[in-house]
Amino acid sequence: MSTRQFDVVVIGGGPGGYIAAIRAAQLGASVACIDEWKNDKGGPAPGGTCTNVGCIPSKALLQSSEHYEQAAHHFGEHGISLTNLKMDVAKMVARKNTVVKQNNDGILYLFKKNKVTFFHGRGSFVKAGEGGYEIAVAGTANESLLAKHVIVATGSNARALPGAPFDEEQILSNDGALRIPAVPKRLGVVGSGVIGLEMGSVWRRLGAEVTILEALPGFLGAADEQVAKEAHKAFVKQGLKFEFGVRIGEVKAGKKGVAIAYANAKGEAQTLEVDKLIVSIGRVPNTVGLNPETVGLKLDERGAIVVDDECRTNLPNVWAVGDVVRGPMLAHKAEEEGVAVAERIAGQHGHVNFGTIPWVIYTSPEIAWVGQTEQQLKAAGRAYKAGSFPFMANGRARALGDTTGFVKFLADAATDEILGVHIVGPFASELIAEAVVAMEFKASAEDIARICHAHPSLSEATKEAALAVDKRTLNF
Repeated sequence: MSTRQFDVVVIGGGPGGYIAAIRAAQLGASVACIDEWKNDKGGPAPGGTCTNVGCIPSKALLQSSEHYEQAAHHFGEHGISLTNLKMDVAKMVARKNTVVKQNNDGILYLFKKNKVTFFHGRGSFVKAGEGGYEIAVAGTANESLLAKHVIVATGSNARALPGAPFDEEQILSNDGALRIPAVPKRLGVVGSGVIGLEMGSVWRRLGAEVTILEALPGFLGAADEQVAKEAHKAFVKQGLKFEFGVRIGEVKAGKKGVAIAYANAKGEAQTLEVDKLIVSIGRVPNTVGLNPETVGLKLDERGAIVVDDECRTNLPNVWAVGDVVRGPMLAHKAEEEGVAVAERIAGQHGHVNFGTIPWVIYTSPEIAWVGQTEQQLKAAGRAYKAGSFPFMANGRARALGDTTGFVKFLADAATDEILGVHIVGPFASELIAEAVVAMEFKASAEDIARICHAHPSLSEATKEAALAVDKRTLNF
């Protein structure tokens, strides 16, 4: 078997990997990207967890279920009457699959456009030598590659409950949760994080009775407390049921469904019986089959690849990005690291600001934030000012018929520099971008307050929240 040589070999074709490969190629390197994801026909499906069983398909289902909920409960407000409304779950899932394939094919097109050589299979270290690192590709055709630089972007896997492995029929990871063939009457969710809330919302909208069990004593501990409280109130009103402070015991899957034994916050023994159970208790770095030990690549106690602030591993010219390293497991964080590493390899000064990475939960209401929360500022003893503006006072939100939530600004008490922005409400995922830009340029709340925002628009709530920092809102 002949060995093909490249300047850069990227192992993993998810957001971190394929973006790193494209950027490295743009900078003049000869680049290969290895990815093993397969579609239902066995063909290549690059894009990683995000494209195949994460960000993209979940948003497709969320959009479909949101349309259904609007038709079932809100079209009447607009004078639109419907009869015999029904949901074709099979068609909804088929549309989701089409959206996924479009993204898979788009990445393959981008590889061709940027002259990235794609290998469909599993990449693994073989050995290190004078010319670089030998990488094996195990696929339909086995290959041997030699790389001067290696970028590991192998992502993460869903964490299972102890003693309750995923069967993707009754006990579901995010993968199985996206392929439920019919609306379950009773759906259980363990974990009230992003995946649990989003998938729980999809099936609740379509008619499932959804119960979410959370080990932590409160809701969305990473979010601003005021935002978390508002979001929880909205979800409960919609019909989602929550139990916090639980300890999960034995989980039994049988012909009639799944039985979850747990202790509630008071320590009382409880049992929840459901038709399907989604487990969303976090993810673990994926180094399965990578063979890091063959070259001495260092992993930490969590199984993540150890890197420095610039994504360098303990080995010369071996880098790692995304979910397989420290930091938040977010697709856009992986992309930024991928670009930065490609630029560092080319001798440039790639940069990622972890302080301005936005977080988004695509429920209804949407939740988004960037920077520090109010509780973090209090814990740090930092003097700050806060200002918020409710969507119920925003003309565009009223026209949309969605006035839940608010925008909240946190700014330094002395300098007025924006320290954090938190949004719960319509299109929060889009509105947060303005805050990210502002914080990247170290803007003050006054800067946003002085910028003209189109009327009527949801973005006016951002301007008004910035005005509220100085207690001079104009429309509330």
